[in-house]
Amino acid sequence: MFSTACMPSSRNRPVPFGVAALVVAGALYPALVYGGRALVPPLAFVAVALALIGARIAACSAPEARVWRLPLAAAAALVGLLAALDGALAAKAYPVALSLGTAAVFGASLRQPPSLVERFARLQEPDLPPAGQAYCRTVTMVWTVWLVVNAAVAGALALWGSDEAWALWTGLIAYIVMGALFGGEVLVRRSLRRRHAGA
Repeated sequence: MFSTACMPSSRNRPVPFGVAALVVAGALYPALVYGGRALVPPLAFVAVALALIGARIAACSAPEARVWRLPLAAAAALVGLLAALDGALAAKAYPVALSLGTAAVFGASLRQPPSLVERFARLQEPDLPPAGQAYCRTVTMVWTVWLVVNAAVAGALALWGSDEAWALWTGLIAYIVMGALFGGEVLVRRSLRRRHAGA
């Protein structure tokens, strides 16, 4: 989940195959755990989760992407620590750890501007006006809140929910919510641009 963090910074550069593969693998991880839980030991899924996180860290080689390395390392440490305590729980911790790590990067950028969304926006619009900067900050706040909420729900389902509910949330519902957030933000941004153009 949330595996576009280390994508190339240029909007004109295609997404490398390795990054696209990480996106797909992260999205399929909950289904893999759910479908194989009766056949595969939990620590095998933990190994897959740690390998995915390790691949993400390796993908963050560009200077502007290195901000993701520490949160990803913390996510790996969390999964590894849980593996020593409860393998089955650790196998479900990957989406939680990744969501918390991503929230940390978004949230930290609010304390040390420019906000993460503003950094992305400046790739297309280097001379972003103050109104745009404020809007990007608001969007960053929304994503930070969502990521924390997602981690809390996924964690609660991992601890107390059924395997089905956990897989449904982490493998489908969370992605639907993210899609709605992306789509809603695009619509709001276009509306604001039209208003600004007509002012």
